[in-house]
Amino acid sequence: MNKKDVDNDKQKIQLLVVNKLVRTIILLIIALFAMVVLFYFYNRPGTSIANNTGAKSDTTVYWKAVDINSISDTTLKQQVQYGKELIVHTAKYFGPKGIVIKSTNGLNCQNCHPQAGTAIFGNNFGSVASMYPKFKARSGTKENLAKKVNDCFERSLNGKTIDTTGKEMQAMLAYINFIGSNVIKGTKAVGSGPKDLPYLDRAADSTNGSIVFNTKCKSCHQYNGQGLLNADSTEFIYPALWGKNSFNDAAGIIHISLFAKFVKNNMPVGTTYAKPQLTDEEAWDVAAFIISQPRPHMATPKDWPDIKTKPIDHPIGPYADTFSVSQHKYGPFKMIAALNLNNKK
Repeated sequence: MNKKDVDNDKQKIQLLVVNKLVRTIILLIIALFAMVVLFYFYNRPGTSIANNTGAKSDTTVYWKAVDINSISDTTLKQQVQYGKELIVHTAKYFGPKGIVIKSTNGLNCQNCHPQAGTAIFGNNFGSVASMYPKFKARSGTKENLAKKVNDCFERSLNGKTIDTTGKEMQAMLAYINFIGSNVIKGTKAVGSGPKDLPYLDRAADSTNGSIVFNTKCKSCHQYNGQGLLNADSTEFIYPALWGKNSFNDAAGIIHISLFAKFVKNNMPVGTTYAKPQLTDEEAWDVAAFIISQPRPHMATPKDWPDIKTKPIDHPIGPYADTFSVSQHKYGPFKMIAALNLNNKK
């Protein structure tokens, strides 16, 4: 083989190598482009992998608060805006350093009613205007909205009631009534109240719950559950979950089912009903851990005048059945629920 043939063979080999490299680069570019397209497709708003594997997407039309900016009456708009301010920064006005009155524990209404009471399945106010006045089994009476708000002041905020005719109460009522004014009277807004959470087959485990708290809650609520105050200590950035600055043992959230539903759909920060971060078991267990911690006591001898109407997870006896206090507090609840259902038939 002469030199010319050798050179030709080298050129052919080089050309083949170049062609292979070019093809490889083209394939890599195509693959990269496909990955980008797939990433965008699966992560664009309203789309999930589950939606593209045969699972039905959620097409429910949930309640949406009426926009305050739609108010044309200047006086009403100012009152409603003030009401929202009081919901969001309750402690600024009523807390230990309150500028209106020093009454409450330093928590804000928004701690239990996220996004100023507008979050879906976040104890929102969607159904409040439409359902009040309403009969409440806890008091055995028909209650108006002002009574409900003052109950929260006494129990969830561990404070004193405020004047129902005063500027602050009227502003909060105006806000709650306005944002829920798009719900037909006597009906319940879609997405209000706690979202159903299945009962466990076992009792909720506070020991497991402490692990959940330490891994997923402690960074905000602190190692001792005492929350994190802002720079001037006027209100909590992250609320206290137990201790002197937390809700007392007469608050509604002391019921483990309500607490578990709340954390499942709202906690940790960034959670929504559509994208929970805790499993059902974690939600029940961390709720058990938190409600087992010490907190202020409120004597309520007139609560639940009809003992048969007590929620099955009310943590304080006596009860109309023979289940223990521990089982009423932590479960398992399926048998209690079945008995209560049979009793109501």
